[in-house]
Amino acid sequence: MRQKAKNASSGDSQESQQADWRVISSLIPYLMVYPVRVIFALLLLVVAKGANVLIPVVLKYIVDHLDRSGLPESVTTVVAVPVALVLAYGALRFSAVLFGELRDAVFGRVAERSLSAIGLKLFQQLHSLDLDFHLSRKTGAITRDMERGISGISFLLRSLVFSVAPIIIELIMVGWVLAATTTLSYALVVIAGVVSYVVFSVWATHKRSRFVRKANVEDSRANTRAVDSLLNFETVKYFNNEAYEADLYRENLRRREDAKVHNHLGLALLNSGQALIIALSVTLVMYMAATQVAAGEMSLGDLAMVNAFMLQVFMPLNILGFIYREVRRCLIDVESMFKLMTHRPKIVDCADAINADEGFDGISVSDIHFSYDGQRKVLDGVSFEVPKGKKVALVGASGSGKSTLGRLLFRFYDVDQGRISCAGRDIRQLKLASWRQLLGVVPQDTVLFNDTLGNNIRYGNPASDEAELTQVLAHADLADFIGRLPEGLDTQVGERGLKLSGGEKQRVSIARMLLKKPRIMLFDEATSSLDSRSEQAILQAFSNVAKEHTSLVIAHRLSTIIDADNIVVLDQGKVVEQGTHQQLLSQQGYYYSLWQLQQS
Repeated sequence: MRQKAKNASSGDSQESQQADWRVISSLIPYLMVYPVRVIFALLLLVVAKGANVLIPVVLKYIVDHLDRSGLPESVTTVVAVPVALVLAYGALRFSAVLFGELRDAVFGRVAERSLSAIGLKLFQQLHSLDLDFHLSRKTGAITRDMERGISGISFLLRSLVFSVAPIIIELIMVGWVLAATTTLSYALVVIAGVVSYVVFSVWATHKRSRFVRKANVEDSRANTRAVDSLLNFETVKYFNNEAYEADLYRENLRRREDAKVHNHLGLALLNSGQALIIALSVTLVMYMAATQVAAGEMSLGDLAMVNAFMLQVFMPLNILGFIYREVRRCLIDVESMFKLMTHRPKIVDCADAINADEGFDGISVSDIHFSYDGQRKVLDGVSFEVPKGKKVALVGASGSGKSTLGRLLFRFYDVDQGRISCAGRDIRQLKLASWRQLLGVVPQDTVLFNDTLGNNIRYGNPASDEAELTQVLAHADLADFIGRLPEGLDTQVGERGLKLSGGEKQRVSIARMLLKKPRIMLFDEATSSLDSRSEQAILQAFSNVAKEHTSLVIAHRLSTIIDADNIVVLDQGKVVEQGTHQQLLSQQGYYYSLWQLQQS
């Protein structure tokens, strides 16, 4: 059992390392957006580190020159040489800072452009995913993953160029100069110290990684709970469940707290071990140097140079340890975001997909079968026609599959069997973007952006002019309502449109759809939240607008579809009746019983 656990742990570690390398390698194309800037930044980096490494060498000559026995032969020598060396010392220090800042300035555009490109790609990726993904997502967790991922990539980009590369270059330069100016034993001690530091840091950081992951998971859960609770603020108030929500959030915070504490303990162990390795290495090198100075084998200048070099080696190395810990943490953060970026949508264009132009009209539903989970059938052999320019209604009890047909029409899902076609073409052979451009929908549950009323309406066609906007406002019976608002179209509608009533939101949704000017219109309980007067006004407007359009109406209130050219009656996913309103009433079947129930 122990061997199995060990093998599993080893496999996880190998998988994690491969994932880390994939993340790092995937950042390279973003860095190379400006190749000239990257190369120039690296050259500035080498110059800055070269100046930094020469500082201890100049310090050695300053100390050696001042530590001479006897009187100088020339007053000029005693003044001019130290002054020149001190000026060189100051110039090197300034150069190291100057070229480092220039490197940061040159690379800044590359880093910011890379972050913008990654953020945009992630945004586009989330919008490209299918409805099934978004219905099962947890908004709070996704936004947290996005925040941590972008922040992590920002740190990775900057640390790789601003910290890791400079430290590695500086270590190589210091090691070479130290070996050339002193004995090989100093270089060996430094190498041993560096190797011990790196090995310990990698081992201890790997041990901490599981606590970091757990802390991230609990943090996402806590954030998800908070976002979900606040989005459902009214529901919480309706049921007086503030204390219940606080208890749930408290439990999430407690689990996050435990994970964070374990993380901090691991960090304390890591920092202590790194400090011990640095202290032992520096102490040993300084002991060796002090012994040689006492024996007359080294000068005080050599001692000062060795001390300065040890600071130059281990201070950046200490920073490198911190950076490695943070890089590991960032890689874990970025890993979750990259999983989102690599998630493949289920609904995509086929290889030979064609554009759906305005000539595509009319819908044919042929023997379609569909289930969401592969077990319970929602639609079972449904067939009907929606001829060009005609109005067809779908009616039936809740759960009969009416709204599912609307989702299949928009290709939020694909049918399991059968086909939905337009102008003789299976809609799966049409390019998604061009097909959906021909469709317009008024959903049953209207959700608005937290923006102005005007911008929410113009969302149907951002390029629309004032005349078009005025026309759709009249059709949607919104003109009088907007005229009574102090700020008119500039009125803020609030989060998800909560500042508007259900009927007002529905009318905004109708205006937005009309502004899109679709060829095929889908109304999913489009007047369910309206009062009788508004309903009659909008039904008349629909009648006028739909004369030249193909319309599919999903209705619960049968009084709204008595003028339909064809009414398709669904029951438990099957078509049980079809016909006009009068034909279905004369049959005295399922539709007749629904009509009688609503009339009574």
